[in-house]
Amino acid sequence: QEQLVESGGGLVQPGESLRLSCVGSGFILDLYAIGWFRQVPGKEREAVAFISANDLYTYYARSVKGRFTISRDNAKNAVNLEMNSLNIEDTGVYFCVAGAVAEYRDDVPPEPDDYHVWGQGTQVTVSS
Repeated sequence: QEQLVESGGGLVQPGESLRLSCVGSGFILDLYAIGWFRQVPGKEREAVAFISANDLYTYYARSVKGRFTISRDNAKNAVNLEMNSLNIEDTGVYFCVAGAVAEYRDDVPPEPDDYHVWGQGTQVTVSS
């Protein structure tokens, strides 16, 4: 059974950092595109950061570019999301996803329907 488990969420103050991890089981993450969506109540789900299966392409939402970095840890069958200079607008539930996506373009946000494996989500709260 393919599963993703997120960890690393929490409560931080504006300007601080967090590192989210997504560990896979039942399949090899390196063979898939992996990414993060975030959800805020009352708002549409937002694509945050993604990396393609061949690591040639990444996608970052404009609001996080330069602050967030997605990377693989193949030894742990995991993908990490390093989040720096967090602000209140980064608050939300972050979902790790896996799918068979070959490439990304900066002007085309990933679509949730393209990802067939979803984690349970981890809460990130940025508040002073």
